[in-house]
Amino acid sequence: MREVLRMVESRDVYIVPNFISEGYFTQTVIPREFQLDGPITHRDHRTLKYCAPVGSHASMTGVILHRAKETLQDTDPGQTSLIIVGHGTNLNDNSAKAAKDQVQRIGEMGIYGEVLSSYMEEPPLISAWDTMTSFPNVLVVPFFIADGLHSFQDIPVLLGVEEEGMPAASQRDVFRRNPYVLRGKRLYYASAIGTESMMADVIVDQIEAFDTMHAETSPQPIK
Repeated sequence: MREVLRMVESRDVYIVPNFISEGYFTQTVIPREFQLDGPITHRDHRTLKYCAPVGSHASMTGVILHRAKETLQDTDPGQTSLIIVGHGTNLNDNSAKAAKDQVQRIGEMGIYGEVLSSYMEEPPLISAWDTMTSFPNVLVVPFFIADGLHSFQDIPVLLGVEEEGMPAASQRDVFRRNPYVLRGKRLYYASAIGTESMMADVIVDQIEAFDTMHAETSPQPIK
């Protein structure tokens, strides 16, 4: 990261963290590596503008809804429990907050029978997906930037659709075998939200949000 600015010619540079939430990397590592003073840094004849993580923008709600509808297909959302699953950690509350914010927004829309958040490493645990839900259909959407070890292997094992020690789920198209009839329910499992093509629009939205916020807080010129 500390070398990338050498390849940038523009004097205005937006830095947008492709992360789901604030945390150690967005609050410590990226600012340190880019030598940022705050949201706006003036250095070497450049203006560096540090945006919030993509996952914190309100337009992420539309991305989740699109991925959910795409995965659920013709199944009635009103008879479906939607679970947004994050990593969760006791080390940083922001890891869970991003998922909870989305649950509140989507729940208020009244599209799904219920909308819940769940996590891999803190309660409510995704391994209890069947007991925490009230509807016959359950849709699980991983709130992660990329399909990796968590979405391909860890979460499928916790859901019960894969077993420990088997080849990576990426080799067996785990997302294309919906629905799974399991524990008396129909389970739909989506790929990570960050793989949705609409994420490019969220990055642009976060840049526009940065400009709006700092235009409002900048001192007005003296007339």
